[in-house]
Amino acid sequence: MRADAQRNAEKLRAAAAELFRERGLHVPLKEIARRAGVSHGTLYNLFGTREALIDEVVTDLAAERLEEIAEGALACEDAWEGFAYYIEQLCRIQAADPAVADVVGGRYPGAERLMAVCGRTLDAAKRIVERAQDAGALRPDFTTEDLVFVLGSNSVLARATPRTAPDAWRRNIAFLLDGLRTEAAHRPLPVGPLTPDQVYEVMGNLTGER
Repeated sequence: MRADAQRNAEKLRAAAAELFRERGLHVPLKEIARRAGVSHGTLYNLFGTREALIDEVVTDLAAERLEEIAEGALACEDAWEGFAYYIEQLCRIQAADPAVADVVGGRYPGAERLMAVCGRTLDAAKRIVERAQDAGALRPDFTTEDLVFVLGSNSVLARATPRTAPDAWRRNIAFLLDGLRTEAAHRPLPVGPLTPDQVYEVMGNLTGER
């Protein structure tokens, strides 16, 4: 890559990192190019697709943060505390870092490295859920697909309250976690869990990516 192309690529990476952190992974590519001070065509010439840019800018950071959260949850001696920690930390990311929050939704199948991170995140979530259920602490009808309800409701709240009540999500999650304890399961759930395809569609609706 020529020196001028290298400089443009660095400008684009920096601009993308800023805008992804501010607004999430769906920010228009034209805005990234504008902030970097280069043409829209330059962005496409250097990176080709949004997914390639995401893999360059976001994937390693997202992997580090999500793996750290999962490791922290599994390190808790108490399985319920580990599950609660995992939920709380994912929701904290949604409130503080829109880019990593969008990674959890797995909406960019063309970003191969990112999708590998999503796969590892799902595997870790299954371990954390099953561990809490095996300990008798988490209601047995909760599935990893049900995380879409937890993260979806928190995502809406986090987007609506950053200036007026930035910690409101914590109250919401406290109510929700109490409802997920085994002793709170007083009657069968009225419908079954979402399928993986339904989860994908719902997360797309929440992020505005269809």
